[in-house]
Amino acid sequence: MSDTLYVTRSAVVAAPPVLFALLADACEHVAPDGSGTVVEILDAPDRLSLGAEFSVRMKAGARYTTHNVVVEFEPDARIAWRHRARHIWRWELAAVPGGTCVTESWDGRAKKAPGLVAAIGMPRGAGRAIDATLAALHARFAGDCVS
Repeated sequence: MSDTLYVTRSAVVAAPPVLFALLADACEHVAPDGSGTVVEILDAPDRLSLGAEFSVRMKAGARYTTHNVVVEFEPDARIAWRHRARHIWRWELAAVPGGTCVTESWDGRAKKAPGLVAAIGMPRGAGRAIDATLAALHARFAGDCVS
């Protein structure tokens, strides 16, 4: 079951690894969001860091607010935050010829009801959102995208 609750995709984006600065600024998360659910950053520090907290106004049929905590942070390489519903969004960056390999992951393996999470399609939806986010980053930096 746990493998179905972990979704990851990668793309090469024609941007230097300083792309991390965009991810470490929560206020920048609205533009590339491929899920279409990130509406507005309500509260966030100027730059995310390990243990930093930020709140986001979301929409998905009905508007709601999420509270997130940064649980992994390696400058210019990795950042991850945990949603109060226990899933983790993770970004990993690595310099490659032509830009940066960007890997985004949704990890729902810590969810309390994994069967329900899989049944309602959260992993599938996360995969579609990741694909769209990577495409948005690709378009923003006009590079070559590979899966």
